[in-house]
Order: sequence, then structure tokens, then C-alpha cells
Amino acid sequence: MSTPPIAPGATIGIIGGGQLGRMIAVAAAQYGLKAHIYCPDPDSPAFEVAGRRTVAAYDDAAALQAFADSVDVVTYEFENIPRAAAEILAARRPLHPSASALATTQDRLTEKSFVAGLGIPVAPFRAVDDAAGLKDAVEEIGLPAVLKTRRFGYDGKGQVMLRDAVPDPAAVMASLRDQPCILEGFVAFEAEVSVVAARNAEGGFSAYDPCANEHRHHILARTIVPAPGMTPETAAEAMAIARTIADALDYVGVLAVEMFLVRGPDGRASVVVNEIAPRVHNSGHWTIEGAETSQFAQHVRAICGWPLGSPALTGRSVEMLNLIGDQAGDWTRILAEPGRHLHLYGKGEARPGRKMGHVTRVTTGA
Repeated sequence: MSTPPIAPGATIGIIGGGQLGRMIAVAAAQYGLKAHIYCPDPDSPAFEVAGRRTVAAYDDAAALQAFADSVDVVTYEFENIPRAAAEILAARRPLHPSASALATTQDRLTEKSFVAGLGIPVAPFRAVDDAAGLKDAVEEIGLPAVLKTRRFGYDGKGQVMLRDAVPDPAAVMASLRDQPCILEGFVAFEAEVSVVAARNAEGGFSAYDPCANEHRHHILARTIVPAPGMTPETAAEAMAIARTIADALDYVGVLAVEMFLVRGPDGRASVVVNEIAPRVHNSGHWTIEGAETSQFAQHVRAICGWPLGSPALTGRSVEMLNLIGDQAGDWTRILAEPGRHLHLYGKGEARPGRKMGHVTRVTTGA
């Protein structure tokens, strides 16, 4: 027996108060839904667009229970919430994506093992728990390779590139605070691409065209759709991989599957999965103007049990630029440029490396 859809007028609970939570709340409002944001930071930008807020720690069981009781469905804008918190919420209200999907994607070793177990190509990897384990993993995989903490890394944080040798394995592990790690073999790629997709509880699936992502200082700087250099066959392969992953997780909501575009000795292009983001994603921001249904609206539809919207492009191509740090100070120039769509996230301090907003441009015509 299927669960009745959540109707307009209901309240979505969003764990996390950053720009992703902010844009989910805006999309919810367009559908006549209310938003209640839960975040420990009283200055969270998502609070500015939500009707209700809870300022409390992610391990505050009483606050989590009261929050859950005040909403009709719960989702989250980032994946690093404690599993215990997710289980408290799931015991009282529908939680999408589920606590099990969250647990799989929170740990890079668990995630890589899960994806590899589906027969999907990934970089060679080994678990690393200490200096001796790092030495053994390097001998098995070879160099170059990337050593990453298993949990909590993002935007290049929590990882070390190992190129020709590991002069002092103990020092390398100490630089990552001796946390449990995973060593991944380096993938020689042509481009970094991602597929942003949605799945609902009935198994309905919808994927946006794969996009190419350019990073600077490990932070996404530019996204282009459709991804240059991807043939229709390779794009279809990438979207099929995203569906396989979503189905295997019994996933509900929007997720992003980050991949490497590689080319074999025979010249054939294919993709290798890098990681999964169990949430709306920076590389999908272009969908607000560039697709018939934005990733944020799609996420709301999925978690509420509504029909998924069309992922079709509204133009021939789309470009999205992140505004990092003081780049957001150019807002007057950006607004003066025809065809530019400016989004600012309402953050106070423009620190170096901080995502302050983004700009989208949709190209139409022949």
C-alpha cells in the first residue's frame, strides 16, 4: 500500500541551514509548502526564507524529536549529520533520503565498496588505518594516488595527493589527524562530470543531462551543460549508472553522482564513478533557470511523493559560475549583463573559499 502524497500546506523539515537548505525552502514555498529549518548556527542563511527555525545541536535528541513532531517530512541539505540523529528523525517522520542511504554515502570506503559491488567502475582502492596500512596500500595500488579521510571531507579538505613516493607514512597520516582513510588510485581523466538525478518512493526516476565541472583550488568554479566531449552513448551510460545506484539505495530525493570521463586505448569514452552526494548538489544549480524543473523543485516533489518534473533543458546549453569569496562583490556588474541570472545566498562574511552565490546563463537559438 503506497503512502499518500504530502499535500500543499504541509511542512518540510530541513536539516542544515546553508544555501542548499535555503533553495529547497524557496522551491517548497512555490508549491505552497512550508519550511522548518534545523541548524545549530543562528546566522544560517536558510533561516531568512523559512517560516520556522530550530537552533540546536545535531546531537540534541530532545530538540530533534520536537522538530520532527512539528513537520510532515524531513530531509537534509548535507550528508554529515550523525546517524543517530537520522535514526531519531526517521522513527517519528518520513526521512528522505533514508538513514541507510545516508550511512552508505557518509563513509568513502563503504560507498566505494557499495558502488564496486554493483559492477560499476571505480578507481582501485584500499582501506588505510595507520602508517603501516598506508605503506601496504601504496605497494598494492601504486602511485600516483589520493589518500582521503573516510568521513567529513569536502572541497578538497581531508585529502592528500601522493605522487612519486611516500617519504614518511606516519607524517602523512598525522597530517590527516590519523583518521581512518582510504587510498584511491589516481584516474587519468579527460573531464570531471556529474549526473544530478531524482528518484521517488515508487521507483520513478529522472536525470538531468550530464554536466562538466571545472574546479579551482578543489572548489567547483564552473559547470557546463551538456558536458562537452560526451557522446550520447556515454551520456546515456552515465545516467544509467546513476539510476542503478539510486535503485540499489532505494533512494528518495535528488542525488548527484560525480564521475570521471576517461578514454580507453581503443579511443572509447566511458565513465568511472568518483563519489555520491546524497542531496541536491552545487553542480545542479544551473537547473533553476536551465531546466524545466529545478533540482530543488525536483527534490521537493520526490520527498513529498509527487510526480517528478521534466529535466529537459530550457535552452541549447547552460553555464553556471560559482561566486567564491569576494567575487560576489561584482553583483552590480553581473546584474548589468543581459542574460545573466544572479543568485546570492545571504551570507555575511565573504571569506576566501566560501561559496557566496552563483550566476547562470542559458544559451538559446541555433
